[in-house]
Amino acid sequence: MVDVWRLLFDVGVMADSDSPVVFEPIFQEMIWGGQKLAALFGKRLPANKRIGESWEIVDRPEAQSIVREGPLSGRSLHDLWVNFREELFGKVPDTPRFPLLIKLLDAQEKLSLQVHPPQEIAESLGGEAKSEFWYVVAAEPNAKVFVGLRKSMTRDQFEEAIHSGTVADCVHAIRMKSGAAMFVPSGRFHAIGAGNVLVEVQQNSDTTYRVFDWDRVDEQGKPRKLHLDQALQCIDFNDVGPKPITPRGELLARHQRFFEVQKWNLVSPRDIAPLGQFAIVLCLTGELQYGGIEFTPGDFFLVPASVKHRSIYPREKGTSLLRVTIPAFA
Repeated sequence: MVDVWRLLFDVGVMADSDSPVVFEPIFQEMIWGGQKLAALFGKRLPANKRIGESWEIVDRPEAQSIVREGPLSGRSLHDLWVNFREELFGKVPDTPRFPLLIKLLDAQEKLSLQVHPPQEIAESLGGEAKSEFWYVVAAEPNAKVFVGLRKSMTRDQFEEAIHSGTVADCVHAIRMKSGAAMFVPSGRFHAIGAGNVLVEVQQNSDTTYRVFDWDRVDEQGKPRKLHLDQALQCIDFNDVGPKPITPRGELLARHQRFFEVQKWNLVSPRDIAPLGQFAIVLCLTGELQYGGIEFTPGDFFLVPASVKHRSIYPREKGTSLLRVTIPAFA
């Protein structure tokens, strides 16, 4: 049971400090993953495991971000969202769970060609809608992402490509470099190609419908499950040749009321967000400081809405960050 009086004291203390909220990451083993999150960011990955994802901010029944240290140490993100939403997150949507899921991904092999369901059909399929944003942290030469279709086609034509084994020829491929970004709305046929390390900001959903998994098998020699019927109901067959995001100043993406992502090149101290608005920060390059704590590439932290001291400090030249907020209340 949540100790409400203790939390009231803790949140009150935080409001008069500049304490960030730092969560423990949750590592997910994937058939396509590797160990690059350790090499690039110093993540303490389990040895000899293919770690494909590090869930940095998550509030789901099957996975919970837990506060690592400070006055809220040991508390789950769900506890904070339910009991202290306004104090920590400001005026945000009234949803049962924190509405975003934020990850780091290490794609040492290609992910499956897949789709996430649009809002209007997700519930009828027993899933959750999901649009997502990708930011490329590192990319090997010739690394690609697969997004949308090469040309417009009917559902029947696409289904025929599945059955003939040529569906991979239908997807639009783009070479990506470090610093590139892509928006992937629900309904877009897509996959992350091998050699990419990404930040993914998405709606709080874990619903994926696989169409093709490159004829890959697991350690037991079995292929992963496909979801062709559901996928065919979700794919936008007129989504042709999408392009990477062209930044508008610092703004990379704003998706309805779900999320906004900005990239800052931090050359001097700067308030991360107005008082009353939370922000989730990822250090991309260099080193930054907030609340007396230094953060290096791959580190995430939450600046609560009610914290009065809001300035982020660069500790060296070339410091950059991603800032994630909820746009309807920005």
